[in-house]
Amino acid sequence: MRRSGEALPSPHTAGGHPPAPADRTDWATLRRLFPYLWQYKWRVAAALAFMVGAKVANVGVPVLLKNLVDTMTPKPDMAQALLIVPIGLLLAYGLLRFSTSLFSELRELIFAKATEGTARQIALEVFRHLHSLSLRFHLERQTGGMTRDIERGTRGVHSLISMSLYSIVPTIIELVLVLAILGVKFDSLFVWITMAALVLYITFTVTVTEWRTQFRKTMNELDSVAQSRAVDSLLNYETVKYFNNEDFEAGRYDASLDRYRKAAIKSQRTLSMLNTGQQALIAISLVLMLWRATSGVVNGHMTLGDLVMVNAFMIQLYIPLNFLGVIYREIKQSLTDLDKMFVLMEKEREVRDAPDAQPLAGADATVRFEDVSFAYEPARPILKHVSFEIPAGKTVAVVGPSGSGKSTLARLLYRFYDVQQGRITIGGEDIREVTQSSVRHAIGIVPQDTVLFNDTVEYNIAYGRPGATRDEVEAAARAARIHDFIAATPKGYETTVGERGLKLSGGEKQRVAIARTLLKNPPIVIFDEATSALDSANERAIQSELKSAAQDKTTLVIAHRLSTVVDAHEILVLESGVIVERGTHAELLAKQGRYAQMWALQKSEAAPLM
Repeated sequence: MRRSGEALPSPHTAGGHPPAPADRTDWATLRRLFPYLWQYKWRVAAALAFMVGAKVANVGVPVLLKNLVDTMTPKPDMAQALLIVPIGLLLAYGLLRFSTSLFSELRELIFAKATEGTARQIALEVFRHLHSLSLRFHLERQTGGMTRDIERGTRGVHSLISMSLYSIVPTIIELVLVLAILGVKFDSLFVWITMAALVLYITFTVTVTEWRTQFRKTMNELDSVAQSRAVDSLLNYETVKYFNNEDFEAGRYDASLDRYRKAAIKSQRTLSMLNTGQQALIAISLVLMLWRATSGVVNGHMTLGDLVMVNAFMIQLYIPLNFLGVIYREIKQSLTDLDKMFVLMEKEREVRDAPDAQPLAGADATVRFEDVSFAYEPARPILKHVSFEIPAGKTVAVVGPSGSGKSTLARLLYRFYDVQQGRITIGGEDIREVTQSSVRHAIGIVPQDTVLFNDTVEYNIAYGRPGATRDEVEAAARAARIHDFIAATPKGYETTVGERGLKLSGGEKQRVAIARTLLKNPPIVIFDEATSALDSANERAIQSELKSAAQDKTTLVIAHRLSTVVDAHEILVLESGVIVERGTHAELLAKQGRYAQMWALQKSEAAPLM
């Protein structure tokens, strides 16, 4: 948690999203998606085979209707035809209809695993990547907008695959089959009318939809802004209440919703224009086709069955085409959403393992800061040539005013950031040359502001070592002196702690954090102002638990209250990123320097008023 006066990373990016690279083309996004689908190539091939079968059966229906109508045309031996031919045609018609549905369902069944597997893999990769990004990224991002991007991107995978495989490709197959039948059976004018209508229809649809995309993008951006504000406000529920700002927050949220509403209305107007234009083109082409077919019937070149077949073909073609605008828009939107998720996946890691990084050896838990300098921003250095050692099993405390860089030491040791000069070693190994996972496995932390998961007490304690048994969890709770409190609650260890642990008091949350660290049992422990948020009574009560947690461990204590560090083996006084004094509590008091001044000031502040 940032201390007052301590530098933050660079300002928020607009909307809380990482800066996007140069806009990638839709084809580039598809190429990025293709390797995920290629894992299911045999399922894709089988799905395409079933889809072709469904379309062949679908195109066969109008042909069968033509034969049925022609068969029903009055003939001298009509009675015999009614008994034999129509029954066969009717059965064939039913079989074709059933085959269309059967092949379509088999296609969806076969391809479901590919669709769901692809979406799952991409979502999991994004989730893992976000956890691998640096603290700087997570201080800049807005959770609501980012989670909405991931949600839309995952949904975009489903939409993109279903729209392309279930709508675009089948329509193209059906169109080719229909044009082939019309070209072979009738004159070429039928083909040219159909082709001209389709070209005009597709051109109009694509042009207008491309124009409309800007309004859809605006809608999505405003939706993310509204979501971010809502989540941010709800996460800070207490602060809103403290300042009686419910109406203010509602006003901000309503302003975001109103901007979204205006963008949505504008988008709907353009959609209505698109739909009207499409219907006009469909109506004109249908009239021309039916005029040509009826003329052929009148002239004797075509039968009544031919007229029925042409009409059925046109209906079957234009029903899916009627949704082309929606399909094209959804595909474009899905590509946009998917690209945003890929942008998150491609966000560069500020802190990454070296190519040949090995796990930390772990035999020696001695920690050294050797001539370490660091700045969040080049113009404002935080640490300047800091050097000190925490011998294995010993405790070193760092004290100093807010903004002096105390918490930055913990962040660097945990490799939330990498040092810009000097090095940090554990057991003589530079932590930049070993895996981040092994470094963090070796370190336990009790932070100033313990944030708990909205789950049970047992889950939050066991988070220190996932897979720990109930007995181990209870043992850690006893050591942190919180077991009796948990056991006294109606649900015991199944008690939920609420969002960010708000159902627990500050002292209870800190004890849970201590229990979690005890369960992890790391060789190195950091107490980052672990009692600064507590009152004096709670602070004194928790001191013994902190000493228990630090027993025989290499311990870094970052403190504001000097009373919590008097037993440290060495105390460092940090000011403006420089160590100005070091020694034991008694040695520093004897020097009558900066530490002695801070001690005297805090003692006077703690003295009761007369």
